[in-house]
Amino acid sequence: MTLKGIDGQADRHLTGVMILHGFTANLDSVRALFGPLAGMGLNLVTPLLRGHGQHSPDALRGVTWQDWLTDAEQAMTSSAGVDGKLIVLGHSMGALLALHLAARHPELVDSVILATPAIRLASLLAPGRPLHFLAPFISAVIDRWDVQACFADPACAIKPAQYCWAPTATIMSLFDLVQATIPVLSRVSAPTLIIHGRNESIVLPESVDIIMHDISTPSDEKSVVWLEKSEHQIFCDCERDIAVSAVREFIAGRIGK
Repeated sequence: MTLKGIDGQADRHLTGVMILHGFTANLDSVRALFGPLAGMGLNLVTPLLRGHGQHSPDALRGVTWQDWLTDAEQAMTSSAGVDGKLIVLGHSMGALLALHLAARHPELVDSVILATPAIRLASLLAPGRPLHFLAPFISAVIDRWDVQACFADPACAIKPAQYCWAPTATIMSLFDLVQATIPVLSRVSAPTLIIHGRNESIVLPESVDIIMHDISTPSDEKSVVWLEKSEHQIFCDCERDIAVSAVREFIAGRIGK
């Protein structure tokens, strides 16, 4: 017999960890997590988001942030089944998707791990930045933007394969995702860990302050781990062992709760 919670739904228990990669990246960017998490007794769910991991960035044409959220949502519900729930770990864009999932499906999301969450991008054209008003005009005349992975210490970094450019229209949809995430932060109440680099060049550190202030998670259930050297790809750069250890420690603390 299945027990029921006070909301009438089946009581759920932690069964897995879902990892969501970032924009123009693929599973190589988060692969350093796979081995360390595999032995923790939880299912590892690693969807490849639409348009990513293909032979050409042209695969991103026509793809929107709603498509990525749908992909993540379907992977989560399929894995959770009738009585499971997941820890959702997202890197960059994936962290924004994790926040949406936590807001939409609190019964399925045990907790979230936000790795360099892209709430406030360094680009002056991004939402909340001084030149954002120019973005639509630029997108009308420029078909694609170059993107580049940076590392604090290239000599010891794991350099994942990823796109070197993206269609401008898809970048505009990423900007839309940033703007759509701000209003849902107050609906997030799940335990939260944020891992962020103090000196990275893609996502501004103030993203941490925005999320920590706006989410409804109790103060004793949200925490931040700062990396002092890493660039944006924290699971590939020189402090990846610190980042992976922080993830493992957080997950270990959730098991059994």
